[in-house]
Amino acid sequence: MRKNRRQWTNLTQRRSPNSVDPPRPNNYFTAMSILPIVHIPDPVLRRKSQPIERVDDDLRKFLDDMLETMYDAPGIGLAAVQVGEPLRIFTVDCAQRSEDEEEAGDGQPIRESDQDSDREPERNPIFLINPEIVSFSDERSVYEEGCLSIPDYYADVERPAACTVKYIDRDGEQQILEADGLLATVIQHEYDHLNGVLFVDHISKLKRDMVIRKFTKIAKQSGKSFIG
Repeated sequence: MRKNRRQWTNLTQRRSPNSVDPPRPNNYFTAMSILPIVHIPDPVLRRKSQPIERVDDDLRKFLDDMLETMYDAPGIGLAAVQVGEPLRIFTVDCAQRSEDEEEAGDGQPIRESDQDSDREPERNPIFLINPEIVSFSDERSVYEEGCLSIPDYYADVERPAACTVKYIDRDGEQQILEADGLLATVIQHEYDHLNGVLFVDHISKLKRDMVIRKFTKIAKQSGKSFIG
């Protein structure tokens, strides 16, 4: 059984006037830690994440640790539940991937192993706290998706090509983001995590069951046990 180590949640997304603490000077990106990433079939990944009540330096430190973990993996999106904390938070950064896809052309999928490790990566992180997707486009698009909680498995997933998301940023300010292309797909992928949904839930049952059986077998072989 997993225990929440941080007391940031309650049962409402409504913010009070005292729900934001200003950041301390020079707090950004200091002493970041790499967090362990949870893999399927850990049942925590199926839990519905709880909203954040207060934005303070403890939460910002956790967000920075999430971002460092995402970059280290490497990945372009990470939800808090993927590091064992079922909270309504995720981080995304598509800057480098979008640039690589533009260079590749012809809609070729880009995976982390294809990227030039000698080049200084472009970075444009976004921290989304208590996000809410308020609209989707009618147009659809297909991207090859992967997940840090399902290592080395990729599949084509169709989603709305654009979406609009409301969220609270790292400084506790309300934001609205209109996203399309890869960013829209990543936001929808990570938003799914907050509701206990994985990208393999969007593919055929046959393929999904094969993936789950594979990772369940790996977990048993490694001696892991889970309590729901």
